[in-house]
Amino acid sequence: MKKLKNESALVKKAVEIGESYAKNRGYKTFSATDSSKQKIECIYRLLVNDKLIAPLPQDKEDLLGMKHRLAMWIASKLPENHPLLK
Repeated sequence: MKKLKNESALVKKAVEIGESYAKNRGYKTFSATDSSKQKIECIYRLLVNDKLIAPLPQDKEDLLGMKHRLAMWIASKLPENHPLLK
């Protein structure tokens, strides 16, 4: 798995967009006490369930893999000239 440039910033943006997506899908908002790990896993599973991203293989389904998959997802949704992609 090749690390993306600005991957941590992309993950942060993916969580932000993912929270909005989850709320629009009817998921109640995340609480302030939810950890980033919980948010990442919840958003990842929602996107896999909605077939917006491909699931990771069972043996490679960990937090790093989920973060990378979310970063890849948001990178594909951003416009080409977005600062996070440079």
